[in-house]
Amino acid sequence: MTRLPRAFFARPVLEVAADLLGRHVRHGGVTVRITETEAYAGLVDPASRVLSRPTRHNAPVFGPAGHAFVYFTYGHHWMLCVVTGDVGVPDVVLLRAGEVVAGHAVASERRPGVRERDWCRGPGRLTSAFGVSGSLSGVDACASGSELVLEPGEADPGAVVRTGPRVGVRGPGGDGTAYPWRFWHDGDPTVSAYRPGATRRRSRPSG
Repeated sequence: MTRLPRAFFARPVLEVAADLLGRHVRHGGVTVRITETEAYAGLVDPASRVLSRPTRHNAPVFGPAGHAFVYFTYGHHWMLCVVTGDVGVPDVVLLRAGEVVAGHAVASERRPGVRERDWCRGPGRLTSAFGVSGSLSGVDACASGSELVLEPGEADPGAVVRTGPRVGVRGPGGDGTAYPWRFWHDGDPTVSAYRPGATRRRSRPSG
């Protein structure tokens, strides 16, 4: 088992987000080939306001590269990110989607009644297949014996990488021209479907 070194993650977030495609991530008895990622640059990214100041919850993103950051969203989904760049700069890559390449029986038990191509087709589905919870946040994927492993994987010379707007992001950060910060393998069936950020509807005044 060869882990990706810390130097791999201690680079600009856009480089890491693109370079994670095709890599393998292992946790909870399941190994996934990464097919889709999103970059979030906390200090300069309008979609990352929650990462712009340290709190007890997001402390891992201000620490060393190569650590996990896990957060809960939409009331029922865990999201798995990997910290990148320099200490004190809250940049992360969200692991959005992938293909199960080992641990099929375990993934099937965690995703009953779901087609194999959809087991990890989206960040919430991916963490469900892994059995991820908030306890994984802060875990060092570069440390020997860590329960989270990111491996080199096998490069696909025919894979075409596409970039575009991030899924579900509203406002300036959702502008795919200014922030084409989603990366995916073109034509891969495990890549999640793109959905723009929903516009909040203003409540009508009473009376």
